[in-house]
Amino acid sequence: MESWRERGARIVLTNGHFDLLHVGHLRYLRAARALGDVLVVGINSDASVRARKAGRPLVPEAERAELVAALEPVDFVVVFGEATADALLRTIRPSIYAKGADYSEETLPEAAAAREIGAQLAFIPLVPGRSTSTLADLLQR
Repeated sequence: MESWRERGARIVLTNGHFDLLHVGHLRYLRAARALGDVLVVGINSDASVRARKAGRPLVPEAERAELVAALEPVDFVVVFGEATADALLRTIRPSIYAKGADYSEETLPEAAAAREIGAQLAFIPLVPGRSTSTLADLLQR
């Protein structure tokens, strides 16, 4: 990342489960990439997803990482195992930390870490009706 920073690139970091990849994920990642020059995507490990959502992930972390890495807006992917992306923020030190608009500065667990490193927060609108939970519910019917 340092070489990108030295060139003046605006590094954008986002993270998530990215389980059952869908068009909402793609549009979200395109919007995140449009905020800067380089998009780094943190993928929650299987263990960290299981700790938050019973019965998940449906797709193993290595496959989720491979799928996300193959998307055109994504430059780098990293799998991380912590409950929050605080350590990832401190390691990557992005110019911008992007999350879905289901968060706000008040509810975002990583807001303090982002402020600490001087990252701008960006909240990207969600695609209505497109979520992994919706897909999983449809598959279970």
